[in-house]
Amino acid sequence: MTPDSLYAVILAGGSGTRFWPRSRHEQPKQLLDIVGSEPMICQTARRIIPLIPPERTFVITHALHTEKVRACLRDLPPGHILAEPAGRNTAPAVGLAALHVRRCDPDGVMVVLPSDHLVQRPREFLQTLQRAARAAVRHGSLVTLGIHPLSPESGYGYIRLGEEIGKGLFRAAAFVEKPSRPRAVRFLRSGRYVWNSGIFVWKADAILSAIARYLPTISKDLARIDHAAGSAREAKVLHAVYRRLDSISIDHGVLERAENVHVIPADFGWNDVGSWGALDQILRKRRDGNVSQGLHIAIDTTDTLIYSPRKLIATVGVSGLIIVETEDALLVCRKDRAQDVRQVVERLKQEGLKEYL
Repeated sequence: MTPDSLYAVILAGGSGTRFWPRSRHEQPKQLLDIVGSEPMICQTARRIIPLIPPERTFVITHALHTEKVRACLRDLPPGHILAEPAGRNTAPAVGLAALHVRRCDPDGVMVVLPSDHLVQRPREFLQTLQRAARAAVRHGSLVTLGIHPLSPESGYGYIRLGEEIGKGLFRAAAFVEKPSRPRAVRFLRSGRYVWNSGIFVWKADAILSAIARYLPTISKDLARIDHAAGSAREAKVLHAVYRRLDSISIDHGVLERAENVHVIPADFGWNDVGSWGALDQILRKRRDGNVSQGLHIAIDTTDTLIYSPRKLIATVGVSGLIIVETEDALLVCRKDRAQDVRQVVERLKQEGLKEYL
């Protein structure tokens, strides 16, 4: 493997419903400055540059967000922002990106990155990606990065480590969906489980072969898209075929079934910033345990997160809350229910309140 064979694929199709009311259909989480002073997708793209330059970086996003992504990532070649006609989860997105990488380099190695995660130690992160790329080429395997669990989180998926086949490289024995807290406690105590980061490294050919084996219908449709590439029919075929693809994640569709999946456990200050509650672990707290972005008057208030850049928020005698104010909506939520904010988005859809989505 040469450094020039490494390609980054940034998955930017998520909706970020747990960050409502800031995250909206036209301005999802990855386009927001949730942590830091720039959108999360900008941070993700900038972080990878020392290893993979913009000319070998692809972003796959919903067609609705293409121009906003382009405005964030001006150094990317125009053809490297891949527009999905419809959201179909990560398996079709990874497959579509793999076709583009393979056209650029038949031996290309893909580093697949979510667009909206936080990495606090980027140097260690890039070193881990290099190790993963070498393993993917040496073993012809599908490599995922596992995060050493710091607590019994029930909001993450887990991977059980199998046989160690090289220093710090393990077979993936099982993928486990978000467990109950008691089960997560057992995972943590066992020392044999890592968090599933959703960060993957593999050769483009290897993942396309795996999709062909485990998701043959999607593979055949991707082949139709590939066949039309570069022709006058390309956009029409992509639009027609992509919309009928099954919606399935690469984890469920391929990794949970494949035999050649390897895991590198790592710790580089990772957080998926999955909900408002995650900001508790990231942003600086005051002595009373409160975290505030904006003007906040706290009277007998503890352990509360406030986001209100435009209005003064005053709280009296409360604890353990999340309060988020935007121009047209206000969220008040207990911290231990932060993951359930997505239910608000579902209710808005059911009641036809599209102006708030």
